[in-house]
Amino acid sequence: MRAADAGRRVAASRAMSIPRRARLEVVTEEASVTPLELFFDLVFVFALTQVTGLLAADPTIRGLVRGVLVLAIMWWAWVGYSWLGNVVRADEGLSRVVMFAAMAALFVAALTIPEAFTDEPGGLSGPKVFAVCYFVVRLAHLVLFWIAASDSGDDGLRRQLVRWTPSVVTGTVLLLTASQTSGALQTALWACALLGDYLGTLLAGASGWRIKSAGHFAERHGLIVIVALGESIVSIGVGVSGQAVSWPIVVASALGLTVAGALWWAYFDVTALLAERALAASRGHHRALMARAAYTFLHLPIVVGVIVMALGLKKVLGYVGGLSGHTLTDRLYGVPLAALYGGAAMYLLALVAFKYRTIREVARVRLGVGVALLLLIPVVALLPALVTLGVLALVLSGLIAYETRSYADVRGRVRHESHGEHDDGDEHGHGDEHGHRAEHDHGAGAEHEHGSGLEDSADLGDRGP
Repeated sequence: MRAADAGRRVAASRAMSIPRRARLEVVTEEASVTPLELFFDLVFVFALTQVTGLLAADPTIRGLVRGVLVLAIMWWAWVGYSWLGNVVRADEGLSRVVMFAAMAALFVAALTIPEAFTDEPGGLSGPKVFAVCYFVVRLAHLVLFWIAASDSGDDGLRRQLVRWTPSVVTGTVLLLTASQTSGALQTALWACALLGDYLGTLLAGASGWRIKSAGHFAERHGLIVIVALGESIVSIGVGVSGQAVSWPIVVASALGLTVAGALWWAYFDVTALLAERALAASRGHHRALMARAAYTFLHLPIVVGVIVMALGLKKVLGYVGGLSGHTLTDRLYGVPLAALYGGAAMYLLALVAFKYRTIREVARVRLGVGVALLLLIPVVALLPALVTLGVLALVLSGLIAYETRSYADVRGRVRHESHGEHDDGDEHGHGDEHGHRAEHDHGAGAEHEHGSGLEDSADLGDRGP
């Protein structure tokens, strides 16, 4: 009997000595995107497809404005989880459950995008379902963030969430109110909801936000850029779906792929590498500010530019394929033409701003090409749709060829240096892990933002991509 009691005591002692797994797992500086985050992003892929369809169904200024508003709302829903996944692992503990719940709400919201403004007869109210799902996504995000802050004892993050919560409430309440209206008032309330979310986030500051892993954060946004570019490729195929393959369709498809490839090159060849290294070299409050400006805000026009451009690509392929009685001599005009060239211009100009915010350099060549694309719109309006697409492909591929050839040496150094040469060991990110120090880290702001190891990137300056 005594032996049995002693055995039970030993077993109990051993059980108590085994640490209980935390309900949330903190992200480290070396973290990468998890499979669950990639799975989550598939819902955003569907949302982008729905937005493209919404734009194509109403290729007017009103339709364009509404499509961009929906995309901006879906972006804000997604981007919150990019910050959350950089604090706690998305696929461990309670985070996994919340991520799946948010995915379900986000997916239903994406399903209702065609009815986000105008409810179809029968069934549930599309605008109301969209607004409620958006509220669920935001609430789940806010609750899990609060649990993460409480579990880690991060008072700075808790204070940040308190300052930020009014913007969440304002945005969701205005969106719910918009679901009860229609017409111009409804569109205006949507715009106000976005303004409440975005402006409220700015006014709340960034001293309490945490970026634990610069690599994870940059990778997550880079993958979304790929998703958006993929949607532009899908639009090429959808534009001639069901049509017999012809040489004009083959040529137009190749030109469309050239445009998408040039935009991919413009982001991932050098710019994304320099931006990630700048984010890794910054610390504490300055890292959070850079992440918020360069990724949360400036990646929105990057994604919007691609999706808007996809509308133009889809219409060009429809013209070339002979849909709705179009012929090869027909010209692209109006909103589809503005979307094609304006979307590409917005993408390039957003990249210029993105680079400036991260490494404080102005890509003047890209700036000039972006402005030139806008100026070309009335000129290419006089040309057949296929030629209009060819001019865009020529301009963008010419830009890439010029940058690649003119800055080959410095481009090679940036692309082939190991990322470790730009790190200061374990120093990076610890300001984020210890929120109290981050809030007072206002001292050498520019030095932290540009950081050691970025000297070579400065060689690109105004003379490179």
